[in-house]
Amino acid sequence: MDFSLPPEAEDFRRQVRDFLAANLTEEMIEATRDGTIHSPSLHRAMADRGWLSGAVPAELGGGGLDPVELCVLIEELQLHRAPIDALGVAIVTVSMVLEHGGDHLREAVVPRLLSGEALACFGYSEPESGSDVAAARTRAVRDGDEWVIDGSKMWTTMAHVADYVVLLTRTDPDVGKHEGLTFFVVPLDLPGIEIRPVATMGTERSNATFYDGVRLGDEWRLGDVGGGWRVMKTALKYERGIAGGQFPSPPVVEAAVDWARRTSDGAGRRLIDRDDVRDRLVRAMIDVEVARSFAYHTAALASDGVMFGVEGSMTKLFASEAYKKHCSWFLDLMGAEGLRTAADPGAHMGGRIEENFRHAPVTAIYGGTSEINRNIVAESHLGLPRAR
Repeated sequence: MDFSLPPEAEDFRRQVRDFLAANLTEEMIEATRDGTIHSPSLHRAMADRGWLSGAVPAELGGGGLDPVELCVLIEELQLHRAPIDALGVAIVTVSMVLEHGGDHLREAVVPRLLSGEALACFGYSEPESGSDVAAARTRAVRDGDEWVIDGSKMWTTMAHVADYVVLLTRTDPDVGKHEGLTFFVVPLDLPGIEIRPVATMGTERSNATFYDGVRLGDEWRLGDVGGGWRVMKTALKYERGIAGGQFPSPPVVEAAVDWARRTSDGAGRRLIDRDDVRDRLVRAMIDVEVARSFAYHTAALASDGVMFGVEGSMTKLFASEAYKKHCSWFLDLMGAEGLRTAADPGAHMGGRIEENFRHAPVTAIYGGTSEINRNIVAESHLGLPRAR
């Protein structure tokens, strides 16, 4: 089998590497230790290169980036540890608006997001429903030409630096939970919105957001009234497409290999010369290659005009579960030394193993939990009966 990419994709990879050499600094990476995985200058530079608008599906008016090239872009950004939380959110939000939004949203929101001038975040989960987003209780009640929103959202990552929240609300409490939902794009500077920080185990800052009598016009509605679940499925389709470019973190494998080369066991052998250590390192490398194959297969389908479904779930599931597994292996390999944090001058490679070990679990939650993705694979790909 030929696993090589088309020449134009490798040419684009060189462009991305040159861009990162010129625009990404170690200071940008270090600045994310405050929990906000975003660099305004890097984000705007990518927007200026047309990579945000290029990543929007061509059938929606975007284009310029082939899906395989988008996969290359995400891979290189991850390999270089670039802070890119805002990138995927902007692409998904614009795609949702172009598919379901009216003229106001297309004119007021899309250009600002694609230029890098504005940022967005997702308001799906709630304190009492978590991943069961269809159980949303945040209410939106019609009042003439306006809507009044009351409720709260949890895990609204990026809300403290974003300009808009893509908000899922309940507009009809008297129908089935999947039927009474409506989406809005809500400017976060409206009166009645409160944003509170939520610290996470992985140091990434998330937020709890509260909506108390927030009023906005109907022009901010995204999709039909009561059609929120259709919009939600569209959002997940695009989000899993972006997540399809997710890889188990090669920088983590790199750190483990470097440790094994530098460190000896009690018998005076380098760890990397021991069969048990080499076995785990090689298995991790194989997982990285399997995840790459999943990701590029998914991208190739999209490049051929095939709207993938279960393939995105397969890719995301394998990548996030492999990432968790690798981080656990490598922390075991390093023992107490692996617990040194970035604040410790003696930490190996800036405490990369410890930091990723804390971050890895969340990758099995956002973009669809591993449990949900396993169900999708079981039902859609393996033909197994519904288990819930």
